[in-house]
Amino acid sequence: MTLKFGFLTKYYQYYISGLKMTLFIAFFAVICGIIWGVCLALMKLSKHKLPHYFATFYVNFIRGTPLLVQIYLIYFGLASLINLPDMVAAVVSLSMNSGAYVAEIVRAGIQAVDKGQMEAAKSLGLSNKNAMRYVILPQAVKNILPALGNEFVVMVKETSLASVFFVGELM
Repeated sequence: MTLKFGFLTKYYQYYISGLKMTLFIAFFAVICGIIWGVCLALMKLSKHKLPHYFATFYVNFIRGTPLLVQIYLIYFGLASLINLPDMVAAVVSLSMNSGAYVAEIVRAGIQAVDKGQMEAAKSLGLSNKNAMRYVILPQAVKNILPALGNEFVVMVKETSLASVFFVGELM
């Protein structure tokens, strides 16, 4: 049995443009998702009740609903109110979904750092903000980076749902 790849010479430009669009959507969805996820993780770790409850509800709601439903809500709900282009609606919905997963990744990475590190930073006279910034987060990054790489791979696969709304990506 021989494989025939003659169609590649005829349609390769469509595959290349689809791959570019897929990587573009995945890249921006993960970048925005990381920013939103870090904010959500810090809100979940907050001692203030309102941000903590909001972040907990958001993460549980987003992680508990199918991504296609979330895309529908953004595309038909938000996009109809403020007239979003198809690709922006896809990136926004994928970013919101990615942010919920990244929030749990970042929260777990921060909580994996030994509590003695915070105590040591405070004994040196650092405030909570500076201790988190200079001591805890740099150590948490080594726990977070592999999972963020996995999140990018998952996002590349999930961009295929953007094709539902006529965004011409690799799917």
